[in-house]
Amino acid sequence: MEPVMEQANQWRIGSRTFTSRLIVGTGKYASFPLMREAIEASGAEVVTVAVRRLNLDRPDEESLLDHLDRSRITLLPNTAACYTAEEAIRTARLGRELGLSELVKLEVIGDQKTLLPDTEALLEATRVLVKEGFVVMPYTNDDPIMAKKLENAGAACVMPLAAPIGSGQGILNPLNIRLVMEAVSVPVIVDAGVGTASDASVAMELGAAGVLMNTAIAGAQDPVKMARAMRLAVEAGRLAYEAGRIPRKLYATASSPTAGVLPMAEARNR
Repeated sequence: MEPVMEQANQWRIGSRTFTSRLIVGTGKYASFPLMREAIEASGAEVVTVAVRRLNLDRPDEESLLDHLDRSRITLLPNTAACYTAEEAIRTARLGRELGLSELVKLEVIGDQKTLLPDTEALLEATRVLVKEGFVVMPYTNDDPIMAKKLENAGAACVMPLAAPIGSGQGILNPLNIRLVMEAVSVPVIVDAGVGTASDASVAMELGAAGVLMNTAIAGAQDPVKMARAMRLAVEAGRLAYEAGRIPRKLYATASSPTAGVLPMAEARNR
């Protein structure tokens, strides 16, 4: 396997500094060893863990935590499957009590069919958890107004969805993602709906600080190869953003210089 280029710059969430801009999840894998191999291939330094899906009442059983290298990986407890602010707050507290992390990926789901966020409850839970010292990373819709409210409530970043969770549709509304980034000064991490590497690259080319995904990797026919593809896509997209793309134009612009070049007919007559 050829070496993967290192990211040129670091970025920060709360007091923590990271190099990889790809955050991955731990759900939906066929086995724990496959999960571990895919995470390693992704190069991710932050990995989400759904607190409510850990077998906390069966400590002697094998857990996904047994397959994560916590000396290299920062765990990001996730309040997945919480449908009220109270549930999410309680789950976040449990994750911290278990020693997982002071970070929390805050989800408050508003609808079972779409899994879209309940932003009113999300904002309420953010305010409570920030006061309790959590580094809150809220999963929200692609609304710049709500993004600003979450920042004002103390969120360490905002995580707008690209498309519904697990849908693989890619970034449905790039304009709104741009507006979110314009509205806030905290990092913007595109979360949910990524389907393949080009989606991740587009998110980074828009200027996102990072991309979070789970299903796109775990649900691929070869999760390890897809994890590596996502790693490369995130790196390439970030480099392209930093390089600055050429402007879009309606008409062609010659790529070769024309100054000092004889017209073809004149050149033939010489």
